[in-house]
Amino acid sequence: MGLLNLFSETKRQPAECVVQLDGSEIEDLYSSLLEVVVEMDLRRWTTGTLVFETRRLEDGTWTIQDDNRFRPWVPVKIEALFGNESQEVMRGYIRELKVEFPPEKGSARVTVMCQDHSLALDRLHVDQRWGEDTPTTDGQIALAIARRNGLLMLGAPGEGQTVQDLNQNTTDIRFLQRRAQANGYEIIFREGSMYFGEMRLEAETQPPILVYAGPDTNCISFNIEDDGHKPDRVAFQVAAETGTDSPVEEIEPNLPLLGREAADSTHSGLRDFVWRPHRRGVSDDVQMRAMAQQLANEQSMKIKVQGELDGSVYGHVLLTGEPVGVDGVGERYGGTYYVEAVTHRFDGNGYRAEFRLLRNAYGDDLDQWNSPLAGIL
Repeated sequence: MGLLNLFSETKRQPAECVVQLDGSEIEDLYSSLLEVVVEMDLRRWTTGTLVFETRRLEDGTWTIQDDNRFRPWVPVKIEALFGNESQEVMRGYIRELKVEFPPEKGSARVTVMCQDHSLALDRLHVDQRWGEDTPTTDGQIALAIARRNGLLMLGAPGEGQTVQDLNQNTTDIRFLQRRAQANGYEIIFREGSMYFGEMRLEAETQPPILVYAGPDTNCISFNIEDDGHKPDRVAFQVAAETGTDSPVEEIEPNLPLLGREAADSTHSGLRDFVWRPHRRGVSDDVQMRAMAQQLANEQSMKIKVQGELDGSVYGHVLLTGEPVGVDGVGERYGGTYYVEAVTHRFDGNGYRAEFRLLRNAYGDDLDQWNSPLAGIL
């Protein structure tokens, strides 16, 4: 038995990438597949890039671009295989193909660009008035849009604002984006479902990222940025009901703490740290309050991390929009973080995952008895 097995039960089988087009695995083309990159980012849609080498056959056709499986709008699914267990990385549609014929013979490439189900919601321009007869909510609108596009909801949608006679004069996804921005919500497409709601800081925590953990280490790099120059509260001027005096309302972050102590400057002994954003043409106080709340929550995430995982050692697909534990970086910065972005990369070097994490608190909030490093260091 090797030393690795003496100290760890971590599965260390190399992760494999599984690609399906229109429901069928492309087993006959893996030898031509050079790289698969999937970019997840809460600020934009999940996209995938598959790079193939392509060869000309004796009859003049080419192995990839002349294959009928490679066409825009063909359904695509990408998974990571860990031993006998597969986990989905993304699903959606082929959006675009690029074929390159460089001067060097034998270097022709086909790049297949994919996008999650948001792409299908950007096809049809819809002219509709929501809540024309009876007031409705943003959550009910999101549910109706998901249903008419053949999607399930990933959990109950956030209620959002109550609206009446709200005009949609654009595609479903562009309209949903505007409603998400009005409420400070996230939109995530995953496994044929759509999430529309607040940050899921209290969701089940993903398997931990382990830094400097001996043979259990799954993290290649982990870099922390703790930015104190972010406001603790956000203020806005409320429209005066009478006269000219306009009261100012201050909004505090309302997110659950990812840690034991809020990462703010309340006890610094300095003056209050409050910013007041411009109304940006927003006259409605309800919308302005929602915008201020969104900004307050965003600014409360003062701790940011950039790092990289060895995906095969980690043994899981790290997902955005969910919390993850971090162990091995000390008491102050160890604990729960929120995953903002992940770039999954499968190539000749294996499976790597570059990540960005957010946090609004200090203090290791992981149960020390359940910590992977308990009793080791």
